Amino acid sequence: MATVVFVDVDDTLLRDVGGKQIPIPATIRYVRTLHDSGATLYCWSSGGAAYARASAEKLGIADCFVAFLPKPELMIDDQTPGEWRTLRVVHPNECM
Repeated sequence: MATVVFVDVDDTLLRDVGGKQIPIPATIRYVRTLHDSGATLYCWSSGGAAYARASAEKLGIADCFVAFLPKPELMIDDQTPGEWRTLRVVHPNECM
């Protein structure tokens, strides 16, 4: 089964510096590597699905994602994410 990955936009793919968005190259390369290895990737943002898509298009990695989503505001599950057996959180600084 392919690894399922959700990738955030702000401060993960793009960093805001003085009102200008700067790509984060290590994360972008990591997204490509995950895609090339067969992972199923979703791009999401609290800015919404359209913002997530536009950001990925701007970075030239939209083809890596199967869908663009807003970040959830409510989750209904019998487990908290901390209880998920296989969930890992990777900080953008760890994408090298």
